Amino acid sequence: MKTILVTGAVSLLLALFGTPLVIAVLRRQGYGQPIRVDGPKTHESKRGTPTMGGTVIVVASVVGYVVGNVTTHEPMSASGLLVLFLMVGLGLVGFIDDFIKIYRETSVGLRSGAKLAGQIVVSAVFALEVLQHPDGYDLTPADAHLSFLRDFGPALGTVPFVIWIVLMTAGFSNAVNLTDGLDGLATGATVLVLAAYVLIGIWQERNDCTTFLARQCYQIRDPLDLAVVAAAVLGACFGFIWWNAPPAKIIMGDTGSLALGGVVAGLAVCTKTQLLLFILGGLFTIITLSVIVQVSVFKMTKLSTGRGIRVFKMSPLHHHFEMLGWAETTIVIRFWLICGLCIALGLGIFYAEWLVT
Repeated sequence: MKTILVTGAVSLLLALFGTPLVIAVLRRQGYGQPIRVDGPKTHESKRGTPTMGGTVIVVASVVGYVVGNVTTHEPMSASGLLVLFLMVGLGLVGFIDDFIKIYRETSVGLRSGAKLAGQIVVSAVFALEVLQHPDGYDLTPADAHLSFLRDFGPALGTVPFVIWIVLMTAGFSNAVNLTDGLDGLATGATVLVLAAYVLIGIWQERNDCTTFLARQCYQIRDPLDLAVVAAAVLGACFGFIWWNAPPAKIIMGDTGSLALGGVVAGLAVCTKTQLLLFILGGLFTIITLSVIVQVSVFKMTKLSTGRGIRVFKMSPLHHHFEMLGWAETTIVIRFWLICGLCIALGLGIFYAEWLVT
């Protein structure tokens, strides 16, 4: 518990006091956010806002994790390091995308194929590595199974497991990216999901099968260190959102959104709550589905009638409400509330099995 507190505090302070320094550097270099041409007109005021702020989140998280473990003399685990690897790797893909946007002064960065290829490579390496590195109890960071509250069903085999983890990780990193369209929206929602994973990691540690043998115990390799990772990123997000809240002084860009999507997906894999993540991260799921519905219906109706029909005024979903005239802060706060409800539902399901005697 001490490591969690130290790690979270260090990450928070680094992000809180480091972000204004980064803002000053980015402004001096002229690294401002390009605006999507077909986006809401209210976003014109955001043009030129310093971007790539996700770099602060990634650096503060990694430094906070290392400092927290070193100062409390706790070993850094394979599970924790692999989740951070996934975060940093996807953050690097996002950084390249952001830099190209800034360099070309356009809202289009990496080609979609190149961006997806980068996500696939990083996710595949992560998926292969979590099946390695057994501890003294022969537990690896993950097993080749699907999981909800724990592993279930037959083993998938290495190749199907890697494909599933790549799809899940790439999908969730893109989901957070889609959500990052309003000041503070994606950061605040991720804070709530990370807080849930701090609680999940602590609970799994307290009910670890290696120390507490019971029907509901958890066979997780490094649950407490995974809670430390979640706390590191949580603290960094808290510090960053001080400057990212409406009206944002800095935008995290794809550097932050891909990194945050990666870290929550990695935590889900290593805590064996893969499918539960779709409930805990229900807001990200809903927003992604809004894009899928919008594109699918438009294409199908255009093929059948020659005139595409749009379900929403604009996707992702938060832009639909902007087009209806909702204030940005109203949308952000209400979407945070929806995220909180999803977290409550997910944690309720997670703890419900302990109420069954």
